[in-house]
Amino acid sequence: MGHVVITDLCKEFVERRASRRHMNSDPDTHKSDRMLVLDHINLEFSDGELVCILGPSGCGKTTLVRIIAGFETRTSGSVVIDGKEVQGPSSNNIFVFQHSGLLPWMTVWENVSMGLRNIKGGDGAARVQEYIDVVNLTGFENLYPHQLSGGMQRRAELARALVANPETLFMDEPFAGLDFLTRLKMREEIINMHEFIRKTVIFITHDIEEALVMADRVVVFSDLPATVRLDLNLDIGHPRYFHEDSELEKMRRGVYEELGVHYAL
Repeated sequence: MGHVVITDLCKEFVERRASRRHMNSDPDTHKSDRMLVLDHINLEFSDGELVCILGPSGCGKTTLVRIIAGFETRTSGSVVIDGKEVQGPSSNNIFVFQHSGLLPWMTVWENVSMGLRNIKGGDGAARVQEYIDVVNLTGFENLYPHQLSGGMQRRAELARALVANPETLFMDEPFAGLDFLTRLKMREEIINMHEFIRKTVIFITHDIEEALVMADRVVVFSDLPATVRLDLNLDIGHPRYFHEDSELEKMRRGVYEELGVHYAL
């Protein structure tokens, strides 16, 4: 499961401000500034797709994903996951944020076990160990977050998300702050993990090459108000390599051009 349908989705942010003449007067005299962030977004993500969302900084990528996950309300339109309209957060949809969410006073094992708190029955210990193994943290179960590298912390968070068996996994720039080689290794981890679990993954990134190397599908947003500029299906096996005149290289140049970069890269 994890079939996502987004129909005519709009999001406005409203900021109320008081005019100088009425700073201390009745709140009804306050004025509102409206900013359209998402402008009639229409997308459909299939069960088991790994979708990367690209776009300029501040264009509304995170807002979209937070709305799909139920953490943010929409202004209009609808979001439906597996036939049910999203009304709020669900244990079937797990969010991995930009910054580490591991609890520092808990070991890797204990942090991963937190993902089981809403799951009843089954062999919890075996399940925790399975996903620790999947993210290659076997042998590090009893270490605390401060004893792990940045990449290992990200993998522990991923294991905690996976152990909950979500239908949809949301990842908001999960490699932020990692060094270049660790990012490359984490890309491989996500690709391998996705092959193993085949869950729907919606992944936000600013890195065009990262998106094209990892994703089944790449969605490119415009600047504010965000619209869908490009929607690419990548029917290309892994591993993927960029080389002159390859289909992947042509896609890379096309994405750069959609984002306003017109010289050869």
